[in-house]
Amino acid sequence: MSTTRPFSPGDRGPEPSGASGASEGDLPATEGSDEGVPAAEASDGGAVPSLRPEPSAAPEESARAAAGRQVRRLDFADQSGVVPLARDFARQALYAWGWLPAATADQRAAAEDVLLVVSELVTNACLHAEGPDQLWIACDNKVIRVEVSDRGTGQPAPRTPHRAGRPGGHGMFIVQRLCLDWGVMRAPGVAGKTVWAELGAPA
Repeated sequence: MSTTRPFSPGDRGPEPSGASGASEGDLPATEGSDEGVPAAEASDGGAVPSLRPEPSAAPEESARAAAGRQVRRLDFADQSGVVPLARDFARQALYAWGWLPAATADQRAAAEDVLLVVSELVTNACLHAEGPDQLWIACDNKVIRVEVSDRGTGQPAPRTPHRAGRPGGHGMFIVQRLCLDWGVMRAPGVAGKTVWAELGAPA
């Protein structure tokens, strides 16, 4: 698994208090609705796509970029209990996008994996980066993408060697095992980072 690739090979081209979001076609492109996909920089300096809108992007460009992708955003400002808040927000998005209720055991497992990854990324931001700023979650036909932004300067990585019996330190190992790919993005001149992860839909 890479910690810098923008996406995995072969892929792509009612809410809790404080949350905002809408599925594509529900609302015009405003804060919290489907957003465009701007460029940011990976930790190795390469250009990568992000779910966050670029301020200078024209509305029609954002609309074209968002075609086929549904995006929701949760702002954690002044929120408490951010991990359960994030899980509830992600669960409601999965219901809206048809991942839940699950018709099969595989579909249920895929949805639970998404919720677990959301929990691990938000928890990691709480433990190592003074808490998360925002959660973005997006869905296209085959992939769920999760992004958690924070103001931390550290570089998340699975602890090595991984020891299953040791308490703590398993978060990024779990993310690596469950996801198609994951990585870290940093924008030039902007403090903090965004940790992203992508999970595939069940067959």
